Amino acid sequence: MNAVQTYRYLQPSALRAAGLDLQTCGGPAANPRFFAGFLTAPAASAAGLLAVAEVARTRYHQPVNPASLDPVVTGSRGRLRFESFSGCCGVYARMDVLPAGLDGEISGHGTTNVDVNPPLREALARVGGIEPLHVAVGPDDLTVSTMDGSVVERKVPLPGRWLRGFAEVHVLTAGFEPRAEIAAAEAAAFLRRLPAATDRSVLWAVPAGRTLRLTSRPVPGAVCLAGAGRLAALRGVLRHARTLRVYGPAVRAGSPAVPSTWELDTGALRVSLTLSPEPYRGFSGEGAALAALAGDDVVDDAELVGALLDWDPAVDVAALADAAALPDERVRAALAQLGTAGRVGYDVADGAYFHRVMPYDAGRAERDNPRLVGARALVERGAVERDGETTTVRTDVETYRVRQHPDGAYSCSCRWWARHRGQRGPCRHALAVSMVAAPVGAPS
Repeated sequence: MNAVQTYRYLQPSALRAAGLDLQTCGGPAANPRFFAGFLTAPAASAAGLLAVAEVARTRYHQPVNPASLDPVVTGSRGRLRFESFSGCCGVYARMDVLPAGLDGEISGHGTTNVDVNPPLREALARVGGIEPLHVAVGPDDLTVSTMDGSVVERKVPLPGRWLRGFAEVHVLTAGFEPRAEIAAAEAAAFLRRLPAATDRSVLWAVPAGRTLRLTSRPVPGAVCLAGAGRLAALRGVLRHARTLRVYGPAVRAGSPAVPSTWELDTGALRVSLTLSPEPYRGFSGEGAALAALAGDDVVDDAELVGALLDWDPAVDVAALADAAALPDERVRAALAQLGTAGRVGYDVADGAYFHRVMPYDAGRAERDNPRLVGARALVERGAVERDGETTTVRTDVETYRVRQHPDGAYSCSCRWWARHRGQRGPCRHALAVSMVAAPVGAPS
């Protein structure tokens, strides 16, 4: 059974004389107020919020009826972030409203769930270039002021799958680097050339002069584009954008499909979509965080690091390491542990982690990661026997051989590794070997 995190609202949303009251819940105190003011780029902000909401209600793999899940909004010093996952959890969308996009004061740090239902989408779609857009996140409400419209929202749960997606995405994107930047006009032409939404092929985008060209095979410097139709939500923001930036991990000839981030920057805000390596793969099952969660001290470290997080828009790992008297790698592992409760995200544009205000449950990491539970059980039973370059792992049913390669990666003789080749995180046998070989944060 999937765990859910429930947000409760005191009253319905409605359009009043002062603006549109969109009810919210959550934060460091009950029903906090952490922003009140105008968005200086109203049309772009409305288009960005519509894009995030569109992703939340879409299932890109085997489309069915629209999902009715709602974006998460976080306010921190000089920043508002709106986030969502697609119904299939294979697309992560975020709109970051930057200091230049805010004419008001963020006076607290909070995170809440925001309902963007059809009447609100219609109201946002009518926001013109000079029409003011006022937002106030206050006692159990997010007030969005427009010229007309009426919205009533409902209570919604935040699914456990979204929390698992948050945990995986921040670990994956922390390894991304900027790969390309093109002007908005070239970006519009590039998006128009993409295959239809029903095309599930894995393509690669390669910088070529002022634009990007598509190829069917990876080359150094390329960015993976799996299921190109999943970028459709960006089109509504294009007319407001200055540039398209693309981020991804390093690849080489023969590399498997990998995730990527596609970000439109208007100057006042950034709207980004992070795509899973293949259309059928949801971020909630990628297993990217498993290695970081395997350390003996990670739970205690997470408690300490979590207490030191503040509401700056970026988390300074080095400063956290100094404050906690921990090595940087143990701080990153602690952030991965906090990420299992959705408390940490990663901003590829800033190259830094950021903090969400969500309840922390130390047991969620194991509940959401059965491979982690299985690996710890193998270690506790003494099932791991090291023998030179290879290690034997004995289970109740079979015996497996795990090998550590010069680059530090593991391979295993089990069916899981044969099927995924390490592309969806380690199997429980390799994870158990890594726990015995070198706990996270231990000196080499």
